This record gives sequence, structure tokens and C-alpha cells, in this order.
Amino acid sequence: MHAIFYILKEVKPYQNIQSSKREQVEQMFDSIAPKYDFLNRFLSLGIDQIWRKKAINSLKEVNPKQILDVATGTADLAIAALKLNPDLVTGIDISNEMLRVGRRKIDAKNRSNKIVLIQGDSTNLPFEDNKFDAITVAFGVRNFEFLQQGINQMYRVTKKGGKIAVLEFSKPQQTPFKQLYNFYFKFILPAWGSLISKNQTAYTYLPESVQHFPEGEAFAAYLKNAGYQNIHVSPLTFGVCTLYTGIK
Repeated sequence: MHAIFYILKEVKPYQNIQSSKREQVEQMFDSIAPKYDFLNRFLSLGIDQIWRKKAINSLKEVNPKQILDVATGTADLAIAALKLNPDLVTGIDISNEMLRVGRRKIDAKNRSNKIVLIQGDSTNLPFEDNKFDAITVAFGVRNFEFLQQGINQMYRVTKKGGKIAVLEFSKPQQTPFKQLYNFYFKFILPAWGSLISKNQTAYTYLPESVQHFPEGEAFAAYLKNAGYQNIHVSPLTFGVCTLYTGIK
């Protein structure tokens, strides 16, 4: 095991409310669930769908039959994972309203025989050890109340030889894209997000949580601490997003 020296600042959606990050994240996503998918497409210009495809493609080598999608939200990544022809995709999320939207999408595609969604805590997964061939997380680890604990849980339920694929926002480093992106992320995105979702908190929390989240090799260290090996860090779209993969 290796020590982590990155000091995590706890960023909560509602800084003026005395409740846990987990409770606040659940409350926030419950409130924005009806507009979540539209805002994802609108605010990312549809690029988020390309990122998800890359994450799914990275899992082909392990030919997963049992897949766990952590922080599944409205099940976008769980649905995309069907391209791998698994026996079953299990999605877990703390927000019941997000899961409600996800179940409607799955039913509309007649894929409820292939995807099951359950409400639960990502840092205390209700599954036996060594159950899943692949673990996926799209833009969810940033919201974990206890980051290392959540990753340790994912490692626990990954089969030997199984693979994890994590998508998370990161910060571009090259000019002038860095400056353009920072302006968009700090001003344009929160303004449009709060206007459409009627929830200002959610879209001011987003850039702040990205700002304070460990990225690149700093996040890879958490995967390594849990026990994952052959870890790859792949920046996407000028570094707006990063794909992290590892093998148990």
C-alpha cells in the first residue's frame, strides 16, 4: 500500500446546511433529476456521449459478463455498456429520483432484462467480494463523501483480472483552451445550468468540486492504494475529462 499526500478539501453542494456530503449530494441530484440528461447534452455539446463510448470500449479486453455501474444516475453509462453484450449490468446510486428517470429510459428501450438499478451508497456497496468483471463510474467519484473508501469498495467487488473504468472531469492545462474553458466552466455553465434546472446550487457546486478534486496521477494514486494495477490515465478533449483504467 502507498500513502496519499493529496489533501482533499470537502466540497458540499450546500455549505450553509449542517448535513453530510452524502445527504446533500442525494438532495441535490433528486432536485435536478428531471433536467439532468438535457443539461448534460446541452452543456457538454454532446461530447459526454463520446467520453462514455471511450470508457465502454476500454473494457472490451475483459469481455465482461457482470458489470457494475457506480453512481449510475439516469443510467446513461449502464445503457451504453450493453454494447459489450454482458449478462447483466447493475447500476447503483444514492438518488432515487435519478434512478426513477433511469428506469423509464431502460423500460423505453425494453432492456429491463439486462439492466437492474438499485438505490445504495457507493462507499458501502451491498455486493459480495469478487462479483463483477468490470466496474464503471462516470462523473461520480467526485461526489463520494469518502473517496478512498469508495474506491476500496469497488476494488473489493471486482473479480481478479477484472477492470475498472472511471470518467471524471479534469482541468485543461494548455493555453488558450485553459482560459476559455475556465471562463465557460465558472460563469456560462452555472448560469445556464441554474436557469434551466432552477437549481443554482448544483451548477455552482460542479465547478467548485472539479477545482478541488485530485486529477491525473493524484487520482491514480487512489486506485493504486486500493490495489488496482496497470493503471492508465488518458486525458480526453484537451483535458476537460480524464479516463482512468486499472486491472485487479
